[in-house]
Amino acid sequence: MTIRVLLADDQTTVRAGFRMLIDSTEDMHVVAEAANGTQAVELARATVPDVALMDIRMPGMDGIEATRRITSDPTLPNVHVLILTTFQHDEYIFGALRAGAGGFLLKDTDPDDLLEAIRVVASGEALLGRGLTSRVIKEFVAQPQQPEPGGKDLEVLSEREREVLLQIAYGLTNEEIAAKLHLSPATAKTYVHRIMTKLHARDRVQLVIFAYDQGLVRPRP
Repeated sequence: MTIRVLLADDQTTVRAGFRMLIDSTEDMHVVAEAANGTQAVELARATVPDVALMDIRMPGMDGIEATRRITSDPTLPNVHVLILTTFQHDEYIFGALRAGAGGFLLKDTDPDDLLEAIRVVASGEALLGRGLTSRVIKEFVAQPQQPEPGGKDLEVLSEREREVLLQIAYGLTNEEIAAKLHLSPATAKTYVHRIMTKLHARDRVQLVIFAYDQGLVRPRP
């Protein structure tokens, strides 16, 4: 299956470089280009890409707001957003993840790593750039507006599903979860899919956010 990509960046030369790289592959191609967040939302609705490669700082509507509108649009349930930016500040990372982004990478990422990131995000998996994951896990709980644990949403999960969610929050893969909880890989994958369905989560990033918001897990000192 060919991965359809929407490019959203206010710099024409940057979009041209990304298009050349993406279109040089056999398994993905660019379906549209946007110069700002408003265009990104409009083109996402018009072309329904698999992945929107989104810059954060753009004129008018920024990438975070564009991400929020795309991921909350009921007509775009399978559009995944990969944030690509030069800014490594935590507020951008947390803002993008809370808006529903499925991944976050810096623009100086190697071309091969960028292509692989697009494939990962298109598959529904979560992705954070190298060096970002541990900081997100450590500091996410310090962000404001976190509900108390034991909320209604958490109650929709069985005890076993909560155990699996806990391992997801710790960053374990399906295979690692299977080994940790003495499950078969297929069963672990089924649990993850069931949890995502029950919580209406687009990807594993949202599951991690949910686990911390609900107080299911706390970062280690």
